[in-house]
Amino acid sequence: MLKNISIQIIFFVVIFNGISWFKETSMLSADTQLPNEAIVLNNLMGDKIELLNSTQETVIYFFAPWCQICHLSIENLEEFYLENPNIRVVAVALDFLEINEVKDFVKQHQLTFPIALGNEAIKQQFSVPGYPSYYVIDNKNTIINKSLGYSTKVGMQLRTF
Repeated sequence: MLKNISIQIIFFVVIFNGISWFKETSMLSADTQLPNEAIVLNNLMGDKIELLNSTQETVIYFFAPWCQICHLSIENLEEFYLENPNIRVVAVALDFLEINEVKDFVKQHQLTFPIALGNEAIKQQFSVPGYPSYYVIDNKNTIINKSLGYSTKVGMQLRTF
């Protein structure tokens, strides 16, 4: 019985990782040089926020307020942000109908990092295939890592070092 359960767990993990890897192939690849021109979006207060920063490494986290995996993983990102002041974190909300959906999400999780309001053009520009999607970008605007789906704080740290 234990052997059968172990085989099923291994099978599930292999299939899950295979599907995740396949979906990640549609994301921008590591070593992609992003344009040097500013990519500017509004934040929740209507102020402008630049996604890229040429002075420090940046994690851009794409999420949708209705995404249950985003609800599960966002607190890991908040912890990562608080423990790594040398790494800039910006979350970009996508696929929402009203700004209040995003505000409620931010309030529910007590997020302190910048939140930008994205749009379909940004979703296309960054090839976001699902939620949450992460890109780690160095200070030369080059993608150095990417991920799709749930990530722990340790997983985020491993992607940024």
